[in-house]
Amino acid sequence: MEKKIDTILASASPRRLELLNLLNIYPEVMIPEIDEIPLEGEFPENFVSRIAYEKGRSIADRINSEILVISADTIVLINNMIIGKPSGREDAFKMLKLLSGKEHKVITGISLIYRGDKRIENSVTEVKFSELSDIEIDYYLDSERFLDKAGAYAIQGNASIFVERINGCYFNVMGFPLNLFYSLIKRLKISLNDLSGRP
Repeated sequence: MEKKIDTILASASPRRLELLNLLNIYPEVMIPEIDEIPLEGEFPENFVSRIAYEKGRSIADRINSEILVISADTIVLINNMIIGKPSGREDAFKMLKLLSGKEHKVITGISLIYRGDKRIENSVTEVKFSELSDIEIDYYLDSERFLDKAGAYAIQGNASIFVERINGCYFNVMGFPLNLFYSLIKRLKISLNDLSGRP
């Protein structure tokens, strides 16, 4: 039986792990410790690519190069302003108020590092929220964990009722665009069968 390629997910996100599990991929999880701060004048697309890569590189530099290191970073962008994870409830309320009735972009950068090679690319999805009342926002914040989510919402959770439409990859809004991941592993000459297996 051909040996499978070992994988590491350089991310603390349970959603990214769940999505990889959907593909029958069960990576070891290692949480990177890097500064996620935009550089002066850095474009949002460049920022998310850089952070995704730095997360992976911080792990790849310490391990065997025969292991595939998967990392990602997700931001919400509205009016060319990056919205990250909220610092608390008041911050989350302000974020959702800002997104109310408007279209925003969710950008996820994926980085793959394997045998000294790397592939880094972004996926962009446009999301339109309905108009939200203060009561609706408070109800959502009372009923959902929001602190670990860019833009203070998860499309697969209670915030799904706020989403009027999306244009692009649904899984990107969850934080890990599966189609882009599949495209990148193929460019590294890796098949899903090379990675899949029981946990």
